[in-house]
Amino acid sequence: MSTYHAPLADMKFVLNELAGLPQVAKLPGFDDATPDTVSAILEEAGRFATEILDPLNASGDREGAVLLPDGTVKTPAGFKDAYRQYAENGWNGLTKPVEFGGQGLPQLVATAVEEMWHASNMAFDLCPLLTQGAIDAIELCGTPEQKARFLPAMVSGKWTGTMNLTEPQAGSDLAAVRTRAVPQGDGSYRLSGQKIFITFGEHDYTDNIIHLVLARTPDAPEGVKGISLFIVPKMLVNADGSLGARNDVRCVSLEHKLGIHASPTAVLAYGDRGGAVGYLVGEENRGLEYMFIMMNFARFSVGMEGVGLSERAYQRAVAYARDRVQGRPVGADRAAKPAAIIEHPDIRRMLMTMRAYTEAMRAVGYVTAAAMDNARRSPEPDARRQHQAFVDFMIPIVKGWCTETAQEVTYLGVQVHGGMGFIEETGAAQHYRDARIITIYEGTTGIQANDLIGRKTARDGGTVARAIASRAARVAADCAASTDPSLEAIGLGLASALRPLEGAIDWVVKTSAADPRAAHAGAVPYLKLWGLVAGGWQMARAAQIAVRQRDEGGGDAGFCNAKLVTARYYAEALLPQAEACAHAVTEGSASALALANEQF
Repeated sequence: MSTYHAPLADMKFVLNELAGLPQVAKLPGFDDATPDTVSAILEEAGRFATEILDPLNASGDREGAVLLPDGTVKTPAGFKDAYRQYAENGWNGLTKPVEFGGQGLPQLVATAVEEMWHASNMAFDLCPLLTQGAIDAIELCGTPEQKARFLPAMVSGKWTGTMNLTEPQAGSDLAAVRTRAVPQGDGSYRLSGQKIFITFGEHDYTDNIIHLVLARTPDAPEGVKGISLFIVPKMLVNADGSLGARNDVRCVSLEHKLGIHASPTAVLAYGDRGGAVGYLVGEENRGLEYMFIMMNFARFSVGMEGVGLSERAYQRAVAYARDRVQGRPVGADRAAKPAAIIEHPDIRRMLMTMRAYTEAMRAVGYVTAAAMDNARRSPEPDARRQHQAFVDFMIPIVKGWCTETAQEVTYLGVQVHGGMGFIEETGAAQHYRDARIITIYEGTTGIQANDLIGRKTARDGGTVARAIASRAARVAADCAASTDPSLEAIGLGLASALRPLEGAIDWVVKTSAADPRAAHAGAVPYLKLWGLVAGGWQMARAAQIAVRQRDEGGGDAGFCNAKLVTARYYAEALLPQAEACAHAVTEGSASALALANEQF
């Protein structure tokens, strides 16, 4: 079986050339993000992913997490020790505030590091991923006392965090949440109810778990406007930071899942013995607003899980294709000996598709992460607003398109292996199984697409959408005017994809006002259309830089040529799907509704 190795050359290229790390490092508070420091961080993260996390991925999948009779959860062999090393090495606090023990580095740097965790062992990484979001929610919305009591231990990794949203009757409809929180008169609340699908809701990594829980107070209005957010620790925390008694929250079962077996997905019961002690975060009835701080971060991170899993599946497929000898290459002499399957044209087509999608997704994700940093730290208010508008628009694309594309990439990984891909021992099937959840996590693809249609495109009349498309159009025009034949082809391909995108934006804006059901029926192909074009935009930018570096002698010629070939493949083999996606948006949506009215 192959070993994961972080694609550091491509990561550094995207960080520096596309996402603009040198500019991000100049933002207030990011003085430590020097080229040498970032390079050292990436190298060490790559080592940790290869030597510690990757070897546990397959064994953790086979062993799984187990609920013990006493209600505790045992994670697979090696996982607890890996988490100890992860925390001791400071990975948990990479982007977190220095005043709480973090390192205060840009989200852009952390995004590259987290891609390595996603690729090498997604099940392991789900625990710190949710802790990151819980830290952000408490930091932005908690009281000074709550921050002092909980954040240092969470930032260090001594304690972990969870996100408790849904319940058996609610699903994605959080208006149906029924968990109750009754005030006690001393500033605390007593919570009772049940939460489902709680990732790492119980585990043996740490002594304490800080649950962030959505619940209703007795006088709360119905619907989402009556939801509040509470901190509910597994172990009560004394004023001096020491642990007190066990709180009234327990794991009653673990879900049996298609993949990510090493990650315990818990059903948690609150208040079976009188009520779990909780503390209100911010104001009553604003819980969903606060929880979206966690959810937006989680949605972006889940999108990057799609990148990591795709990279891992691609690496495994390439390694297998180089070693597996079968059949004579097409066009070879009849006397030729059988060759490695990487010589077969269709295998190369699949590998190039996997590679091109993965590199495009990485570029879109890193560019979005850089915009996050600029939105938070730029000294100019107008710049912050513009970057935040870009981030808000791109998050459903990163989450929805990257996770959906990971289904295709991991599927192709199995296909490259042939029959052996269906056999668990090769490892290809695990990536396929693990990837299946990410289109569902933190809101399904349909939910992301509805957000992109409604809040992100129609609400402002398509202003932000058109502004982003115009940025891509300028790159397309520059490439098309190049004397380099590959750049010219890339520019023409991107321009051809932008025309149906621009038409789809106009259609969405117009139709959302006149017939919102029709607009939303085309939401998912609209999201896919945006992802395809956004990926093509970033690959075109990458190709421009690669040509310049190659011609000026400022970059590795082999890397630059490979990037140019991959970008051209994306433009000529993948971007043509944009026309079909746009047609599905503007024409197929009406047919879908008509058929549904007749048949369902």
